[in-house]
Amino acid sequence: MALENHAEQYADIRGLRLAYIDFGGTGTPVLALHGHFGRARMFAPLAAALAPGYRVIALELRGHGHSDRAAEHGPDAYVEDVAAFARELGLGPLIVVGHSMGGVVGFRLAARHPGLVRALVNEEGGALNRRPEIPHPVLDVRPWPRRAATLAELRRGVEAHGVPDAAYFLESAVEHDDGWGFLFDHDAMVESQEALIGDWWPDWLGSTCPALLVHGLDSFVLPTGMAREMAARRPGTVLRELPGCGHWAHDDDPAAFAGAVAAFLESRCP
Repeated sequence: MALENHAEQYADIRGLRLAYIDFGGTGTPVLALHGHFGRARMFAPLAAALAPGYRVIALELRGHGHSDRAAEHGPDAYVEDVAAFARELGLGPLIVVGHSMGGVVGFRLAARHPGLVRALVNEEGGALNRRPEIPHPVLDVRPWPRRAATLAELRRGVEAHGVPDAAYFLESAVEHDDGWGFLFDHDAMVESQEALIGDWWPDWLGSTCPALLVHGLDSFVLPTGMAREMAARRPGTVLRELPGCGHWAHDDDPAAFAGAVAAFLESRCP
């Protein structure tokens, strides 16, 4: 499924212009939510793997990708944006897939707007995001370069700040009139990550729909013990642990990730 065949569209949601990609089809709708610094396009491989039985629609949250920036970037604002977007599409109740911060937004959506969510797929979104359980809940991107002459120079500038591989972040890199830079605002992304610090257990336990928790066993963001506790404490939750995968399991092993999602959906949302 080629990305170029699925252009971004826009919806006016709560005073903002939000970008999204509808990967098409007539199957059961799936709403996909990226994590911090992410883009809707990251879900193209999953959409291809799930077609034609499922129609993946990936939203770019406020402040990310080509969606508008706003005065507030935090989990409450994201949840209400997603709820309004789901109602605008009129396709609910939806299956919601979320990665990292998008996973937290997804399970908070299910807790606060249960009529909108049929099932959850949470990839690496923790129920607890604070020190000391999570040693580094915020990636400070404020020192990163704002502009660079080339994409390669932008990569080097990011990796010089201790990022081993900048590929994920470079998905949000574009060429501006004055050089290469990111679509996201550096300060807003730090603000958004800081707003996600907290105890989200009540929201994780606050819904009753079927849920799949996907955990990369090499993740530095979601501890394995927490992932297992999340599955044990929430009825109707299936835990899939992916060996050799980290926080971005969907990139580390796309086939295993898509297979886990497909098997769950076929058993719980045929």
